[in-house]
Order: sequence, then structure tokens, then C-alpha cells
Amino acid sequence: MIDLGIEKLMVIGAVALVVIGPEKLPRVARTVGTLLGKAQRYVADVKAEVNRSMELEELKKMKDTVETAARDVESSIRSGASEFEKEWADVTSTAQTALEAPPSYPEYKNPKKNWRIKQGATPNWYKARNGIRTKALSGAARVARFRPQKFN
Repeated sequence: MIDLGIEKLMVIGAVALVVIGPEKLPRVARTVGTLLGKAQRYVADVKAEVNRSMELEELKKMKDTVETAARDVESSIRSGASEFEKEWADVTSTAQTALEAPPSYPEYKNPKKNWRIKQGATPNWYKARNGIRTKALSGAARVARFRPQKFN
């Protein structure tokens, strides 16, 4: 890079003052400043583009590694699934031969627990004494019933 010190800048300014003249020097300095600013922005844009392309390459590499890992997992699952299907077929074929008749279950018998309490002819005082609800409450009614009272 060009090494510009204070002494060199003073020499360049003195030569520019002599060559260009004091009337045109501010306008030329403004033009040089804008051109340097544009050059710096262009260099910054090029650096940013290079960084983006490097990050894009890294992301592509990462994507490829993730895809290969996913393919490996998928192939291992498929091979495991095919082995499972073979074993399942073997087990079900042997189970079909061993179990020809379906299993018999005992007939359902209603327990009839507290059946007298639940009958419609039972008096309400008897139901209240045994803790059986006589009326169904909606959710809103239950909330209103058990809501704490406000004191005035």
C-alpha cells in the first residue's frame, strides 16, 4: 500500500496549490474526496461479496454433510425396517399356527355396587347422607358456587 505521511501530504498539497491554483483547489479537493469515498465503498463492497461467497461455500459444505448424514440414517432405518418386517413375518406365521382358535373371555357381569342408592325411588335425604349428587351442576354454576365472596 502507499505509505503517506504528514510530510508527503504537505508536499503534495504545496505542489497542487502551485499547479492548480488557489481558486480551483477547493473544488478539486472536493472531487478527489468524493472519488476516494467511492473507491473505498467499492472496495468494501468487494470485500463483503468475497465474504458472502466464502460463507456460501461453507454453507454448501455443511448442507452436503447434513444430506449425507440424513441419507445414512435413512438407509440404516430402511435396513432395520426390512429386518423387522422379516422377523415380524416369522413371528406372525408361527403365532397363526399356534393359535387357531380365538381366546375366550369371561362374560361381563355388572358389579351392581350401591345399586339401591342409585335408583330413582331413593329419597334425596338418603342420597345426601351417602354423598351422592342429586343435581348436575354446569361448570359455570360450580365456579359461581365456590367463588370467594367479596366483602363490602
